[in-house]
Amino acid sequence: MVMKNLKKIMLITPPYHSGVVESAGVWLNVGFVYIAGSLRTAGYEPIIYDAMSYWHGYEEIEKMIVYEKPDVVATTAFTASVVDALKVLKLAKEINPEIVTVIGNVHATFCYEEILREHNRYVDYIIRGEGEETMVELMDCLSNGGDPVKVKSIAFWRDGGVIATEPRLFIKELDMLPMAWDLIDWPIYKYKPIEGSTLAIVSSSRGCNQACSFCSQQKFWQRKWRAMSPERFVAELEYLRDTYGVNVVMLSDETPTLSRSRWERILDLMIEREVGVKILMETRVDDIIRDEDIMWKYREAGIDHIYVGVESTSQEMLDLFKKNIRVEESKRALDLINEHDIVSETSFVLGMPEDTVEKIRATVELAKYYNPDLAFFLAIAPWPYSEIYSQLKDYIAVDDYSRYNLVEPVVKPVNMTLEDVSNELGRASKDFYMNKMMHLDSMTPKKREFMIKVMKIIATSSYLADAMKGEMPEAVRKMLEMVGSFD
Repeated sequence: MVMKNLKKIMLITPPYHSGVVESAGVWLNVGFVYIAGSLRTAGYEPIIYDAMSYWHGYEEIEKMIVYEKPDVVATTAFTASVVDALKVLKLAKEINPEIVTVIGNVHATFCYEEILREHNRYVDYIIRGEGEETMVELMDCLSNGGDPVKVKSIAFWRDGGVIATEPRLFIKELDMLPMAWDLIDWPIYKYKPIEGSTLAIVSSSRGCNQACSFCSQQKFWQRKWRAMSPERFVAELEYLRDTYGVNVVMLSDETPTLSRSRWERILDLMIEREVGVKILMETRVDDIIRDEDIMWKYREAGIDHIYVGVESTSQEMLDLFKKNIRVEESKRALDLINEHDIVSETSFVLGMPEDTVEKIRATVELAKYYNPDLAFFLAIAPWPYSEIYSQLKDYIAVDDYSRYNLVEPVVKPVNMTLEDVSNELGRASKDFYMNKMMHLDSMTPKKREFMIKVMKIIATSSYLADAMKGEMPEAVRKMLEMVGSFD
């Protein structure tokens, strides 16, 4: 084996945009912060280049690679971004064929054979699963002239075929993982509804023990869950606040509240230490109901915004999705969040094979009854590695992975066209948010201010902007103009 002098490792986010996530803010890639921390601890020189957040195109990416002269270019891909991620690696090889190229994250973990069969000319290695230990071990192996077949949890192309190595066990001690927060360009990360915000993405736990059939996370984490200690997590929030001025934090955890005792300890510490950072988070409906008696602690600790995955107003569909919740529980969880003046958010997955215009519109009416502050009506995206894929594959009408973004329909219902689904998704958002605006005066001052800001974002700079045009009732428009939302 040939030794490679690997030192500088460039971690690049693919320049993919669908208008969903970026409508609310600019979000950093916390996975790169962990991987860069581990690489630096091992003696390498990592660079985090968030091309996605900079809104850089391939011309800018090319200039950055030429300027930095990295030995390794690594990127990351969920399904919708994999096309752009592969373009980044192809570009790196065109600039310098000696650059070692690496790709990881959920799509690469499960679709490594497809990627290597079709793109082995410019994809050298695929990281399968968690990347911190695997990336360091791979770099050490290549630097020392070793055989990568000995590196766990990777895949690569050799002698006309795919080599997939033995899987690696999950990292047990999350508290011990080094972070590279100093490599982040903090001024670009903002949460739009909060003026003057500096936004961090932080992980307090990894994994999910649920079995949702449409989701990638339960498969990626093998339905296992691990967590940082409450003390380690809260100390990190304080460090980010004091060192970088972070005042808004989005938890990347799938289920941060899985352990009630641990989660309550986190809340208690945040209250006692007066951390003062606003927290945006996702959790499960049943955890919110479980925590009814301590919801006041959520509010006092700074939990500002909670997303719960309702997904459907039909029990039959919830059972198909394996959500393990009852319809009535979803309504109760949202009520609890609202009662404590915390922003409530949920989503509804639409465009299933049996959907019709009438069914979708009925879902919207029930969404109004559920009364979340924010509701997003999403097109089912059949990830090729998800459990539900086998049930949907005969209805898939679009092969382009870049459109598997929850906005553009790719599954064709029996009695609808893709255009019908797209139109109904737009109509659902218009109907829901116009109804919210008609009830501004019934909201708390905090919620009212938040909704006015969000409506401006939705109507002017989100993926829903086109859907909202020309549909705003005059009474709503006058109300918004009166409070200065539309200048």
